[in-house]
Amino acid sequence: LAALKALELPAGSEVITTPFTFAATTHVIEWNGLKPIFADICPKKMVLDIESVKKAITPNTSAILAVHVYGFPCYVNELEAIAKQYGLKIVYDGAHSFNTRIDGKPISEWGDVTMLSFHSTKLFNTIEGGALIYNRESLKTKINDLRNFGFQNEVTVNDVGINGKLNEIQSAVGLLNLEILDDEIKCRMNLEQFYRENLAAIPQISVPSFDNGESNSYQYFPILVDSDRDGLYEHLKENDIYARRYFYPLCSEFAPYRNLESAQPENLPVATNLSRKVLCLPFYGRLFNDERKHDIINLIKEFFA
Repeated sequence: LAALKALELPAGSEVITTPFTFAATTHVIEWNGLKPIFADICPKKMVLDIESVKKAITPNTSAILAVHVYGFPCYVNELEAIAKQYGLKIVYDGAHSFNTRIDGKPISEWGDVTMLSFHSTKLFNTIEGGALIYNRESLKTKINDLRNFGFQNEVTVNDVGINGKLNEIQSAVGLLNLEILDDEIKCRMNLEQFYRENLAAIPQISVPSFDNGESNSYQYFPILVDSDRDGLYEHLKENDIYARRYFYPLCSEFAPYRNLESAQPENLPVATNLSRKVLCLPFYGRLFNDERKHDIINLIKEFFA
């Protein structure tokens, strides 16, 4: 919310975004008095498709709100080129991307502003909250004001801000989580390898991969189920294994957006198809040393037997 507001985009202008994300991504466009325009995603990394973004640009487009889905980096250099050509701002939703790098560079080095989530489901968390990372010094004062109700000082309010501060308890939790972060990542790396090795022999399952030079954020472990994803989801749940169908339904299918022209399924064929296939398996460090990881694999094999 603050990231888009800080960029001072023209009221009512269009912001191109992905339908393949959490609803909050799209909601902040509406909350800022802007119009979301959905572009399709690419089948490999499930991030915004560059050609689809180009086709979505109109004279009313002011920005791109892109998402590094599951920590897979967007095609950042191509998006930067588009933004430069058309005079657009770029905000990255990096909720899944804490620890993601491209050729050693933090993912936050691209775009005007990157949002990181520290929600309790994330690799690094402070129970709730997050961070905005910006690359233009001119945004510093604006963002600081917006996260503190718009106060410039104790007697002056210059903008309509929010309460975006991290409290002391959340900060303490974050500091403690930093101490165990490396060990958690190592365990998740081992769990990822276990999943990949054991799922490789199941023809109905495929596992997306990062490109060379991209680091895994180890936030999620998504798989693509070629047949009866929902049946597998229910089979796991019946056995107390709680996978998640991130992201189904698409944001474009929710009531506030489904009547938009850009939200129609025929305009989003890849996103529509993948939303019916994707399933995120349980993915946390302690699971690697838990026998339940074998139960997950055995239940998947059993379902497709």
